[in-house]
Amino acid sequence: MNYWLLKSEPDVFGIDHLQRFNETIWDGVRNYQARNFLQTARVGDLAFFYHSNVEPIGIAGLCKIVEANIADPSQFDPRSTYYDPKSNLAAPRWWTVKVQFVEKFANVISLETLRQQFQPDDLIIIRKGNRLSVTPVSEATALRLLEMA
Repeated sequence: MNYWLLKSEPDVFGIDHLQRFNETIWDGVRNYQARNFLQTARVGDLAFFYHSNVEPIGIAGLCKIVEANIADPSQFDPRSTYYDPKSNLAAPRWWTVKVQFVEKFANVISLETLRQQFQPDDLIIIRKGNRLSVTPVSEATALRLLEMA
């Protein structure tokens, strides 16, 4: 099993949305490195759901990958913010996963706490200048995060 950190703004889509819907496609990733990480995700992998651009910023819950290597449908929809006119059904550029709600943490593991408990090599999200919305998390780091939750 692999572990991931998926970042979203809760006013757009947060852990409460995922809890309500139970499952969703993690659409709209438009960074090639983040896309490449998503392409290595497998069914059964766990992902930490990270809230950005809110107070407190941090890890709000947990979800799991229930379907992998899905062509992101938003790339084909001209009405979507994530539309990509260079992409087509025969050769999609953007791939994603479907996630399912697992747990909302009683307390958000704040960015401040993450910075105190981990080094930038342990958790990419705390690296200065990191803007990736999808990042891998090592098993050792994931187990520590689960204990903290």
